[in-house]
Amino acid sequence: MAQAKFIKKESLAAWLEELGKQHEVLAPRFEGDSIIFRPYDADKGFFIEREATAPPKKAIFPQSEILMKYSHIKDLENPEKIALDVRENIPDSSWVVFGGRPCDARGFTMFDRVYITDKNVDVYYKARRENTFFITLACEKGESTCFCNWVGSGPSDPTGSDILMVPVENGYYLEAVSDRGEALLTSPLLEDGSAKQAASEKFRADADKTMGEAKDISKSPEKLLEVFDNMDFWEEQSAKCISCGACTYLCPTCYCFNVTDEGDGISGARIRSWDNCMSSMFTMEASGHNPRPTKAHRLKNRVGHKFSYYPDLHDGVISCCGCGRCIKSCPVGVDIRELVLNAIACKPSEEEAAND
Repeated sequence: MAQAKFIKKESLAAWLEELGKQHEVLAPRFEGDSIIFRPYDADKGFFIEREATAPPKKAIFPQSEILMKYSHIKDLENPEKIALDVRENIPDSSWVVFGGRPCDARGFTMFDRVYITDKNVDVYYKARRENTFFITLACEKGESTCFCNWVGSGPSDPTGSDILMVPVENGYYLEAVSDRGEALLTSPLLEDGSAKQAASEKFRADADKTMGEAKDISKSPEKLLEVFDNMDFWEEQSAKCISCGACTYLCPTCYCFNVTDEGDGISGARIRSWDNCMSSMFTMEASGHNPRPTKAHRLKNRVGHKFSYYPDLHDGVISCCGCGRCIKSCPVGVDIRELVLNAIACKPSEEEAAND
């Protein structure tokens, strides 16, 4: 059995202070009307009663980061000779992400299959991934926008977490999910949690019941390919989308980026920044041609990637954790669940059926 501890609710802040002596601690707190992950500040506290507005994606995949700095150095004795000095900016700190939800931690497993493979390794992502610890809080109930059970997850899914924190009377049951998580459970503030196990299991079972019956989306990979060329379908699905990109920035599993060089000609930096597949510029080519010229094309790609192309490449795993943020924060109410179900239910036209 994994190591389990109990911490009193009033001891959480002190525990974060302890963890902060060895790691940089990120915790959710209010900023205006939003709940955002920020470096833990004892004066500002934390807020974990509700899911954060945005996931802690920046902890491992910063919205903008310097990959390397470079400079051109002239040889004073031979001015025509110029050397290029390049210095990588590999992160070397360690972080603890406290108070995220299971879907937040699970989202990074989607990144892992792309950025840490046998053939390719993103050294910047890998450095942060290996030095970031996730203490996640099990959800008490699903919200109307949640659908984690559709994608094989649940309100207390430990996938991707190092410690799963479950609310029980007067505090939290802390279960080590990984060896790394066990290493964080050494504080004298923590008590033996074995007496709280039954209460933890009941909480988790009750939370699962709030999710309702999961829709069967197992046919989404093939069905989305079937409607790939049906632009009438995608025009209808994207009619109210305004291509703002909020869905991508708030998604725990979106990992697209752009790379730019910024400098004065003598020195500069190579910078990686998040990019947004719903933007018309995302696939704009230097020639001026854009293979995804309309929002219908772009929405087709976004949904297709998560529920068809990614599963096809990664043993059927859907690249969506069902957190529902893209639904909750969409200014015009685009619901990705409806898009997938509509694709599954779409019948081929008579012409398409005749061509099959």
